[in-house]
Amino acid sequence: MTDLAESDVDVVHVCSPNHVHLEQTAEVLAAGKHVVCEKPLGTTCDEAAQARDLAAASGRVAAVPFVYRYHPLVRELRARRIAGEFGHLNLIHGTYLQDWLFSANTSNWRVDPQLGGASRAFADIGSHWCDLIEWVTGERITDLAATLSVAIAARTSRHSATFSSAEPAEAFLPVQTEDCASVIFHTDTGTLGNVAISQVAAGRKNRLWFEIDGDRGSAVFDQENAEKVWLGSENGARILFRDPKFGSSEQRRLSHVPAGHAQGYADCYDNFVADVYATIDGESREGLPTFEDGFRAAQIVQAVLNSNSQRAWTTIETPGASAFRPPEIVRPLSSAKA
Repeated sequence: MTDLAESDVDVVHVCSPNHVHLEQTAEVLAAGKHVVCEKPLGTTCDEAAQARDLAAASGRVAAVPFVYRYHPLVRELRARRIAGEFGHLNLIHGTYLQDWLFSANTSNWRVDPQLGGASRAFADIGSHWCDLIEWVTGERITDLAATLSVAIAARTSRHSATFSSAEPAEAFLPVQTEDCASVIFHTDTGTLGNVAISQVAAGRKNRLWFEIDGDRGSAVFDQENAEKVWLGSENGARILFRDPKFGSSEQRRLSHVPAGHAQGYADCYDNFVADVYATIDGESREGLPTFEDGFRAAQIVQAVLNSNSQRAWTTIETPGASAFRPPEIVRPLSSAKA
């Protein structure tokens, strides 16, 4: 990218199909520019590691749009967790459900593993859920058991830029990437968790939902209703609304309109981009997702693929963390005594 290197461009946003992310990101960094790369950083964990290493060696700002971190009430829940409001976590659970691939007459380049990678539903949206839950809770997934399924065996050969097509397809191709995923996991503190992922859940447009249950309290966040969160305690529950006049400093920083005037996903992306540019200008912004976070997502996706193919628990290599080994509390049926 000779022209790019000689231009006055400061930062490049890589928003192309997944299979060219590493190549394009490498060229941007080699040109000495800052980069925002849509996840995944590559179609394999090795490619993601290469992108991370290139970014680290370049000294440039390299960010990944895990923008759900930028919902103000996500920041509020994180601050309350840090303050100890929920105590030790007993369970982390949730879903990420969409319906944009509900019909066999609908397809997209993401369905093709050569363009999107070996995982589709989990890599595309499950990675967002995992990034968000690790960031909010401060806990890291260390081992997991996953199973993937294909709900629609063949899809139209026509890729739709708008994610849908009402016109009958002339040709269909076999589907090689998952529509659904179910994952159970442990974190580095021993917390149990589970998540269900689907891109064929009728009526669910973008339901990223999670609950954290601690020994002092619980909390629920639903991205489709992002202006409020549910807080639970032993003697009841209450709803907390986004309000720039109250709450944590980060919740207030990212709240740009008065309470009752809805913010949403677009505001999250605006907040993310603003933090990228502020970081380029030398400021420090909490929670900016970097290529290290992009590599982390690739590690989890690879573990999900490995677990599904091996039908076994899979450990994620996490520096500084030991995989939790739960006690065997259920005897296998084959060895149970009569």
